[in-house]
Amino acid sequence: MGQSDPAAGGAASGEDTGFVVRRAFEREFAAGDVVYDLGDPGDALYVIQGGQIELLREAPEGVRAVARYGPGDLFGEMGVLLGRPRTTRAVALSDARLLELDGKIFEGMCIERPEIAIRVIQRLAARLIDLEQRLEALGVDDLLRPVVRVLVRRAEPADGGAQVPTSLRRLAGEAGLTRVEAHRALTQLLERKLVKLLDDVLVIPDLEALSAALD
Repeated sequence: MGQSDPAAGGAASGEDTGFVVRRAFEREFAAGDVVYDLGDPGDALYVIQGGQIELLREAPEGVRAVARYGPGDLFGEMGVLLGRPRTTRAVALSDARLLELDGKIFEGMCIERPEIAIRVIQRLAARLIDLEQRLEALGVDDLLRPVVRVLVRRAEPADGGAQVPTSLRRLAGEAGLTRVEAHRALTQLLERKLVKLLDDVLVIPDLEALSAALD
């Protein structure tokens, strides 16, 4: 993995700011290299200059691809914007050149050049629209089934039914869904009164009725 010399980029007079950024923060990855892994600090985002990057998430049935990006795309921004650890693994599908921007550098660029922030917002909005379209194509039942399977499997006996101590992140991971998908399925179960949420515990009044959602 290569890294240019930041000092060399700043020494030349009259250099374009964008060229200096590329010289200072460009990273090179060979096919199969891991850019970041699940649980790593979300302290940088990446802009793809060349090659392809695939994002992978661990699920009960194994690792599955959740996104694939190419030149001009950015990824890893949610960790920077939310200050949270990585929820996916980013792997180079081919030899790739990336711009790596840490949170402070990215914030400074957005302040100095607001069009960068607008571009990021536009990309995030486009991804949200794409996600909503995929959710509509999936249909509610396709999301309910994996969530119900997890709840039935992990249900513990309790007064008045059963309970599942969990979090949305853990539930999504075990169901092999994104947190948005798991939240949508869980909302449907709450609206149908098949589960109740008390603090961080999901209460299941009637386990048999919940199991029927698999039919």
